Amino acid sequence: MSFRTTMQVKSRHHLRADEIDTLTTAIEQTTGVALDAETYELVELDDVSYDVVLTDDNLDVVRFDDDEPFLTVQGANRYNPTQSLVTVDAGAISFVSNGADVMRPGIVDAGTAIDVDDLVLIVEETHDKILAVGRALVDGDEMIGESGKVVESIHHVGDDLYSFTVWVSDVTPLTRMRALSIPGVTLIRAYAKINVRINCQSESVPL
Repeated sequence: MSFRTTMQVKSRHHLRADEIDTLTTAIEQTTGVALDAETYELVELDDVSYDVVLTDDNLDVVRFDDDEPFLTVQGANRYNPTQSLVTVDAGAISFVSNGADVMRPGIVDAGTAIDVDDLVLIVEETHDKILAVGRALVDGDEMIGESGKVVESIHHVGDDLYSFTVWVSDVTPLTRMRALSIPGVTLIRAYAKINVRINCQSESVPL
């Protein structure tokens, strides 16, 4: 699965307390990670099969089309997941990092609690860095072997989701913005408590 190069923001709002509880519980149950943030903002996107949740402005959570929340690659590397892990050897790193599906020969370990269709985190064995998120095609205890594809890659280092940024042009016109650019830094003033990250090379918005 590949993500579109251009992603337009449809809406953005803070999650309610009950929505945060549901989200954090699901993430902890699937990955062992207890998210700890002051703000949780849902960013809904047009024409893609997922939305994202910013935790304290960090791109830590992705929510797929069936409302299934899971850690992004960045989120998994920011925390220390202990569940839903599939470990690959050094020879698989370049392939997985470029979005390839995971084959049995490259796997050195897989959680036995993983069931078919579960979301999983692909981790490299040397430095324990998360390379990708995938969908299990078989149970965890069937992943190690000599041949066959066992994990479908759906998000990886360097893809569009990994590089996702909210631009001023993506935000609804109802959001009034002021942006002030100075060398090497872009400062944002936003109404409605919306924080928008702008690339320093972008055109400034007049004050």
